[in-house]
Amino acid sequence: MKLGARVLKTGLAVAVAMYTALIFDFTSAVFAGIAAVFSIQPSIYRSFQTIIEQVEANLLGAITAILMVYLLGNDPFIIGFTIILVITICIGFGMKQEIIMLAVVSVIAIMESTDMPFVEFAFTRFSSVFIGIIAAFLVNLIFLPPKYETKLFKQIEHTSNEILQWIRITSRNLSDQPALKDEIKKLIEDITKLDHTYLLYSEERIYSKRSRYSRARKLVLFRQLIHSAKKSLEVLRTLHRYDQELEHLSKEMKNRFVQEIDYLMHTHEKLIMKCMGKIREHEEKVHQPFESNMTNLIEELIDHTSQLKDRSKQLQFLPLAAKLMDYDHQLEHLKKLIDSYQQYHKKEQINTELRDL
Repeated sequence: MKLGARVLKTGLAVAVAMYTALIFDFTSAVFAGIAAVFSIQPSIYRSFQTIIEQVEANLLGAITAILMVYLLGNDPFIIGFTIILVITICIGFGMKQEIIMLAVVSVIAIMESTDMPFVEFAFTRFSSVFIGIIAAFLVNLIFLPPKYETKLFKQIEHTSNEILQWIRITSRNLSDQPALKDEIKKLIEDITKLDHTYLLYSEERIYSKRSRYSRARKLVLFRQLIHSAKKSLEVLRTLHRYDQELEHLSKEMKNRFVQEIDYLMHTHEKLIMKCMGKIREHEEKVHQPFESNMTNLIEELIDHTSQLKDRSKQLQFLPLAAKLMDYDHQLEHLKKLIDSYQQYHKKEQINTELRDL
């Protein structure tokens, strides 16, 4: 079992928040811990971005709760009505779900029945939630800063390799159709996760001018790596759609088709390995099986289908041909970006080593 940095930071933030609340002799340290759970963020940038909203949500929840207690009391139905009111106000201000939850925590904490003087009780509970917010912010800022560059590359490598394996199997008509259908759904989810991790990586702030330039080029390179993975997934989905039609190709045409597909897969894998520094410069063409000619393959596919008597099937492979051409062009663009980056930033290579906790 692997423990991510965010899991550890959440536990640490809860502990720090509760200990701090106990130091101030607050009897409601548990609310500090709950607030810390909702306040932890996936990146330092988002911590800075959301802390003001978190404090505002705490204030909104506290003020609304105090007013409702003075006006209507703290009956459970009144607490429920207050929570509905606070959530509605937060949504009106465009607050996110985790921010809204902080306001709800403040309402519940303050509107609980107590024998203490209400003003003192409300201040204690408000302060407990505030301590949780600050504890989460400091832990996120100081401990275990996320390494999204390494995480993003590992996700790209894993997702791309999974897609390429399925393309190889499907192009040879060896894939189990129900299993492939389920796998495509999973791969679509993986691509969505790639986009999310890329967003978090792009939000990281760089303060050195030299590093900023290198980082900007890395962002372009990563975006193209993700785009190439998406194009390979489009090819897989199209192969899945035309699986039955591909079975009826002549043996010679089928071998030619598989050969070109294998070339694209080999090229994609080689480019990923080149990003990792596992391929020496000027050695890219060593052991290359053959020189690709995607244009000729597409012409042959069209010629082959044009001889069919059924006119509706004469252009059936055009969507597949378009996907293959697009994929081929994206890989060419990716190669240029990798070559350019490695030429001008030899000392700032991509961090590909991920140390799991």
